[in-house]
Amino acid sequence: MKKNMGTTDKIIRISIAILIGVLYYTETISGTTALVLGLFAVIFAITSLVSFCPLYLPLGISTCKKK
Repeated sequence: MKKNMGTTDKIIRISIAILIGVLYYTETISGTTALVLGLFAVIFAITSLVSFCPLYLPLGISTCKKK
């Protein structure tokens, strides 16, 4: 897996994942909405940690700085 995520992309994804976690913890979201957003939060966190987004690959997107 070649890295295709830049620092800004990772920060945004982690921030969204944290926001979803806070919304769930404060019971602002619940039920099916909480499950779906929770799944997105986990996916955002994992892709940020590995610096690779599988969806970017077929679309030819890369937010990494060019070397």
